[in-house]
Amino acid sequence: MAAVLQIQDSRGFFVLPQQPEDAGYYTYGTPGGGQGQYTHPKLMSFLFNVANQWSAIDNRLIGVGNISLANGVKFSPHHGHLSGLEVDIRLMRKDGKKEAVTRFDSQYDREGTKKLVQLLWSTGQIKRVRFNDLSIPRVVFTPGHDNHLHIDI
Repeated sequence: MAAVLQIQDSRGFFVLPQQPEDAGYYTYGTPGGGQGQYTHPKLMSFLFNVANQWSAIDNRLIGVGNISLANGVKFSPHHGHLSGLEVDIRLMRKDGKKEAVTRFDSQYDREGTKKLVQLLWSTGQIKRVRFNDLSIPRVVFTPGHDNHLHIDI
């Protein structure tokens, strides 16, 4: 069996596995190919755990986006995403497609997104969830967050 080389930066952070089989999540973001998904080990474990729990209650995949760039360099246009402990997660869609949706679109699944946010909080690791649909409990309105959840652990 051949060894798999895992990409690591100077902080010891790894790129979140891209296109994993049966993992409960898919990846997206810019730049592509995992370049914006350097992940602190705590966040990587958190994401694996949440995706595993989610796949037990819903057949849709969680869309995992921007985390941090290699070596913690500024991630424009973000103000954060430097620590490897912040992650953007797509809203749930009614049709289950692996595409972006805003809270204003007809394909936005408010109940599914609410269920996901509840699962995130149930881990006990969340510091804040930024998202602009205030009908979902425990989210913080933040400009620019109509089409994704911004999670801080």
